[in-house]
Amino acid sequence: QVEFVESGGGLVQAGGSLRVSCTASGITFSANAIAWYRQAPGKQRELVTLINSSSNTNYADSVKGRFTISRDNAKNTVYLQMNSLKPEDTAVYYCNFIPPKGPYWGQGTQVTVSS
Repeated sequence: QVEFVESGGGLVQAGGSLRVSCTASGITFSANAIAWYRQAPGKQRELVTLINSSSNTNYADSVKGRFTISRDNAKNTVYLQMNSLKPEDTAVYYCNFIPPKGPYWGQGTQVTVSS
């Protein structure tokens, strides 16, 4: 059974940093590209960044230079290091395949950036 579990969110002041984690189970983790998505209140879910099986990465323009995605295949975990956070980064952060598969959305982790 495929499952993604996100953790590590919290409340941080603007300009601060936070690292969130995504642990996957039920998949051959090292063979899969994994993406981080986020959904802010009243907005559609959007793609933030992705990392493929070769650890090549891609970022949305809004987070480029501030966020870094990485993976640890031994732990079946993808990380998102978020620096220089802005209030507009406030959202629930999710991980999933790229493209995402509906049944595998987890509960997400809330990131709130105060101004």
